[in-house]
Amino acid sequence: MTIASLETLLAAKIPLWQVVLVGGTTLFASRFLRRHLLHTTPSLPKAGKKNKVVKTTRDMAMGEDIKLVLVIRTDLGMSKGKVAAQCSHATLACYKEARKRAAELVRQWEVMGQTKVTLKCSSEEEMVQMERKARNCGLIAQSICDAGRTQIAAGSRTVLGIGPGPASLVNKVSGHLQLY
Repeated sequence: MTIASLETLLAAKIPLWQVVLVGGTTLFASRFLRRHLLHTTPSLPKAGKKNKVVKTTRDMAMGEDIKLVLVIRTDLGMSKGKVAAQCSHATLACYKEARKRAAELVRQWEVMGQTKVTLKCSSEEEMVQMERKARNCGLIAQSICDAGRTQIAAGSRTVLGIGPGPASLVNKVSGHLQLY
C-alpha cells in the first residue's frame, strides 16, 4: 500500500484503526501516521499554575510513544479477577478524563496501539504520592477505590491509572516500579 492510497482512505473518513489493518504492516502505518498525520501538538491537561510543565509536556508528546500505566497495590491480596476488574475501572476512568482534557493525545494513543503497562506498588501511601506527582507533572491520574462488595474493604484504593501521556513523562512518575 502506498502513501497515496493511505491518504485516499483517510480522506474518505475511514477510521484510522481500519487503515492500519488494511495497510498490511502496523510498522509502515505507524511510521506514516507519525510523519504525516500526527503533526499537530496534542492537547494535554492543564496543571493549574504549572503551565510551564504542561508546555514542556506538549512538546515531549510530539512524535513520542504514549502510554497508560496501571499501578496495582499488592498488599491487598486481590485475586486475579479482582485485579482485572479494578484495572478496567482505572483504564476507563483515565480514558474518559483524557478524552475531555486531551483529545488529540488520546487520538495519538489510539492510533499507536493503546499501550498499557501494569506495575505493582506495596502500599496506599506510595500510591497517593505517585498520584500527586503525576498530577503535578500535568498527567491524568485516576485512583480507583473499591466499593467493598466482595474481597476488599470499602474505600480501599486498589489501582492508580496514570496517563495516557508521553512515555518519558509517565516513566518519571512510575519508572521505579516493577512489572505486575
